[in-house]
Amino acid sequence: MIQFHELRIGDVVLVEFNGQRTEGEVVDRSEADRLICVDNEVQSFWYSPNDLYPIPLDEGQLLKFGFERQEHTDGSVKYLRGPFRILLARKGDFSSFEMWYREDRRHILQPISVHQLQNHYHQMTKVDLVRGVQAH
Repeated sequence: MIQFHELRIGDVVLVEFNGQRTEGEVVDRSEADRLICVDNEVQSFWYSPNDLYPIPLDEGQLLKFGFERQEHTDGSVKYLRGPFRILLARKGDFSSFEMWYREDRRHILQPISVHQLQNHYHQMTKVDLVRGVQAH
């Protein structure tokens, strides 16, 4: 389950329908009904936050958003998307990492989900992080 207030239009989440979970993008929100409309590329449908689940952040997810990977000789890995950066101290370890954009630097001390990364990215850059769109 994801809290209603955490979700923004454009966030990528898992939706559960008939016992199956599929990825989808938030396309609308109803504050009055506290429902989230998610498009899973087959259909758009309104869901309760109880039927929405976070997608754990990993390298595969970053690559879907157009991040480029740079491996360093010390074992750390940097992901770049335009001037936005994510630095892992150890390859594949998303339990503690840094992200920065210009002078805004954040230390993340626990694993986060894709929609949380999208929210950090938006707060820091004032631009939505969407799949298939390259940074300038």
